[in-house]
Amino acid sequence: MATFFEKEMKKLFRQGLDLPETVFAGRVCYGKLNEDVRVRMEFATEGVSDQYSALKVTLLNRREGPVDSLLLRFADVLGKKPTTNPNFREGIVPHIWKNGNDFAWYVYQPTAADYKTLADAVGSYTSMFQGEELSQGMDSMTI
Repeated sequence: MATFFEKEMKKLFRQGLDLPETVFAGRVCYGKLNEDVRVRMEFATEGVSDQYSALKVTLLNRREGPVDSLLLRFADVLGKKPTTNPNFREGIVPHIWKNGNDFAWYVYQPTAADYKTLADAVGSYTSMFQGEELSQGMDSMTI
């Protein structure tokens, strides 16, 4: 049975995010970017326990370890969203929260367009690294 986080991650793939050989493990999704580089994605907190307000994307060289990572904050990527909830007249920044043992989007449920925006942001980031030989060390770079 798929977890809440796996279901949410799969919505990104339905909106055009394409990573071959995708594997879900708990709250984390791994995908193959190229022969040596894997992508690790997970919903992340930003200092508030059980409030997931970002998507962390990490590129891993399978031989050398982490190459780069990016924290896509929902506030930056999606912005403040309008809601009919009278407690949030000014809108709300989307985030996932834990209520008891369950996880859910708090007040605002992202739309297909929101998932597409997030998927496009991940795709733009990972496209910068496709097809390149990525090394953890900087000494192989020429400037």
